[in-house]
Amino acid sequence: MKKTLLAASIAAVMFGATPAMAKTLVFCSEGSPEGFDPSLYTTGTTFDATGKTIYNRLVEFKPGTTELRPAIAESWEMSENGKEITFHLREDVQFHETDYFTPSRPLNADDVIYSFRRQMDEDNPYYQHNNGNYEYFNAMSMPELIDDIVKVDDHTVTFVLTRPEAPFLANLAMDFASIHSLEYGDQLLEAGTPEKANRRPVGTGPFQFVGYQEDAAIRYAANPDYFRGQQPLDNLVFAITPDAQVRYQKLQAGECHAMPYPNPSDIEDMQQDESIQVLEESGLNVAYLAYNTQQEPFDDPQVRRALNTAINKEAIIDAVFQGAGQVAKNPIPPSMWGYNEAIEDDAYDPEKARQMLEDAGVEDLEMDLWAMPVQRPYMPNARRTAELMQADLSRVGVDAEIVTYEWGEYLKRASSVDREGAVILGWTGDNGDPDNFLAVLLGCDGVGGANRAQWCHEPFNELIMEAKTLGDQQARAEHYEQAQAIFKQQAPWNTLAHSVVYMPLSENVTGYTIDPLGGHSFEGVDLK
Repeated sequence: MKKTLLAASIAAVMFGATPAMAKTLVFCSEGSPEGFDPSLYTTGTTFDATGKTIYNRLVEFKPGTTELRPAIAESWEMSENGKEITFHLREDVQFHETDYFTPSRPLNADDVIYSFRRQMDEDNPYYQHNNGNYEYFNAMSMPELIDDIVKVDDHTVTFVLTRPEAPFLANLAMDFASIHSLEYGDQLLEAGTPEKANRRPVGTGPFQFVGYQEDAAIRYAANPDYFRGQQPLDNLVFAITPDAQVRYQKLQAGECHAMPYPNPSDIEDMQQDESIQVLEESGLNVAYLAYNTQQEPFDDPQVRRALNTAINKEAIIDAVFQGAGQVAKNPIPPSMWGYNEAIEDDAYDPEKARQMLEDAGVEDLEMDLWAMPVQRPYMPNARRTAELMQADLSRVGVDAEIVTYEWGEYLKRASSVDREGAVILGWTGDNGDPDNFLAVLLGCDGVGGANRAQWCHEPFNELIMEAKTLGDQQARAEHYEQAQAIFKQQAPWNTLAHSVVYMPLSENVTGYTIDPLGGHSFEGVDLK
């Protein structure tokens, strides 16, 4: 209880007075959100601060699973040809009332249609304001997939698709598909301030936005009108703490109740501390090194495979993951259906790598090696990983310079088709479907966005696009297995690792569930 009161007092210092008996949970998050509109971004850091707290979607994943459950839509049905999905909306969903917006009505079909039209209609003012930069929406081929969105009545909406799309429902449970208020959007347009939609958010979720102190803290309050009931917590604070060691110290001191992405070397000590509980689960993730396949000499698959052969991935697992990971050979995790077990990885062989580079006519290669500035569930320490790679590449005559940027700038620059070198990144699945890895990260629609390899290979793309249209999971799995074989031969990435995810919590925290999709949600969480 003393630690809980201490955390509450810290929140009060951050944002002003907090009622003495209010329950305030402090989450020591690993980084700052890029903004507060989840449709504009792809990172878990931003989704934790937005989609998991402020917003809801038509359908959502049941906590701790990839199983769909009703949310804003209480039910739905699909046409026999698989091209029309009709959603029946709840009638009791209220938007947040804040000091900058007072809704005049509950959520209805107009809000649902607006939330998608703003991402797909070039004439929509928000599409124009954001220059159509809805990265996830575009990477998942939504503009080509959604033919129309029809308002049947105030609480019924039908999505008309151009083709059957097996993962469509699961895709709508993802953060980019969060439902926004048309009334609030119109209010901002009328005031000439559409940019405030990304700074002062309004949603329907379990917590509503109170304030953001840049790079320091975000404060939320429980939504009193939440359709699943008001939360046990009165307040939620994200205390932005990029350093994992500092997050651990704050957890020990009771200055936070939860922290993501601990240092692997600290796990054993945490497990022995009676004031800390450590949850763990195999991650549905992959860490990778993405070459820019549109830049010489990385446009040559032989060069890419030579560099893969030069890098000792087992050494990275030992030094960086310290037992909390396994070498990755495919771009999807082994726990996911459709995984191709028969694939053989490129074995570590410096002499062979040197010869492959020579055969490809590459000498004295200089390259940039990008290292993330933050921890992610798939990568505990990108800088250390880059240093190990740098040493390996040096042994085969490649001079790699390690570069990095602030996290938001890193992601922006890594998306550019004219980016130099190779970038360390990774992915945690958003919906439990192979399409979420293979299409989003490696499909042609993702070039210039989530496809950091800038790789558009038609034989691969045709397989994954056809797989989406198939209703039979086994048939889809066969397509994905073939696609992984093509991926391995073409090597747009060096697949590095799949990690184990740990979540340290104060002993006082109850009701928290690890999300297999990598998010951090505090809906239903309480403090003893």
